[in-house]
This record gives sequence, structure tokens and C-alpha cells, in this order.
Amino acid sequence: MDLHIPRENSSLRQQVTDRLREAVLSGTFEPGQKLVERDLCEMLGISRTVLRESLQYLGAEGLITNIPHKGPVVSTISYQEAKDIYAVRQALEALAGEGFALHATDAQVQALRAALGRLEAINASPQSTHSLLDAKNDFYKILLEGCDNTVVGSMLTLLNNRVTILRRVSLSAKDRLPKTIKELSEIVAAIESRNAKLARKLCAEHVAKAAAVAMKNLGEPAGGQAQ
Repeated sequence: MDLHIPRENSSLRQQVTDRLREAVLSGTFEPGQKLVERDLCEMLGISRTVLRESLQYLGAEGLITNIPHKGPVVSTISYQEAKDIYAVRQALEALAGEGFALHATDAQVQALRAALGRLEAINASPQSTHSLLDAKNDFYKILLEGCDNTVVGSMLTLLNNRVTILRRVSLSAKDRLPKTIKELSEIVAAIESRNAKLARKLCAEHVAKAAAVAMKNLGEPAGGQAQ
């Protein structure tokens, strides 16, 4: 992955932040990996001051952790944190699905169907995990824009980075993608029929199934502390 930053009109710090975020979310930088400032400055073609500002910003997003006497490392999501994230995501996405069925315009419903079509195309002709995550993020962006609940939208947006990391875990499981497509197809069908109650139920079930896969792959801590 070429991390070097071209000089453009947007702020350099923003460009660096976006590029580093993408590297973390795509798996270029793996959880627990130490980030060496000198190496990053050379790869990005920037000063250490700009880099540190960006790392501080990503730290606020929960993607980077600054460990005393070690420096910045890519954050690792613990079993308990993942469990908590899925619980919150399940409640919020159920509300988003219900709200979308009730309030989305016909154009937004059509856009959601089109986003599902892009996911189905990836399933039919497997592409990179990055392409898959981009397509799924597009699906949820449309869902949040049409749910008519700005609080749900803003809270899920705040969670999105860590949710994307967990999606990499759940979607990496064998046969998970076809099941995901089936579950999302049922959600879209419920939305198209404007069945808000069913859309809410199906959204909650979809997150619960994704959580079960991800939590299994993450592995429960010894002694079952996360029960």
C-alpha cells in the first residue's frame, strides 16, 4: 500500500489522518503492531509534528493506543469490548432499519437495493476484503441517511471504525458472506414492503449472527470473564 501523501488543497493533517485510518481499517497495519514514527514519516513524506497530530486524532477514535515507554501501537479490540460494541450496534441498527422502513424516500430505498446489488456482485465474483468492506459501508451509509434519526446515525458513525475492524473478523469466516447477503436481502425486502417491525427484527438478528461469528473467532478469554 502506497502511503505517500500528495500535496493537495485539503489540510495535510487531514490527509495523513485519512491515509493512516485507511491503513488500519484495511489491515495494512495489524492490531497490536507498533508504529515507528521515523518510518511513518518517511513513508508518508511528512514531518513528525504532523504525524503526531494525526496519531492523536486516531487515538481519540480508538484506532491507535499510545503505550508508555513503547509509543503508538494499533489498538486491539478485546473480547469484552467487542461484545459491548455488538450489543450497542444491535440496538442501534434495529432502530435504523425500522426508521428507514418508515421514513426513507423511494429513491433512498432504491439506492439501498442498488447497494445490496453491489454486495451480491462481490459475492458472485470475490474481490478484496477492502472492496467488500467499502461496499458494506456504503450500504449502511444509505441506511443511516434514510432512517430519520440523527442520534442513531451519529452514534453508529462514531462506532463505525471499530465496527469495520470487527466486520473484517466476521466476514473472514468461511461461508459468512453468502449468509450476510441473504440476511441483508431479507432486510431490504422488508423495507421495500414498508414493514418496519420486520425490518427492525431482521436487523437485530443480522447483527446477532455477525456477533456470534466474530466472537467465536476472537476467542473467549480463559475463565469466561466476559460472560
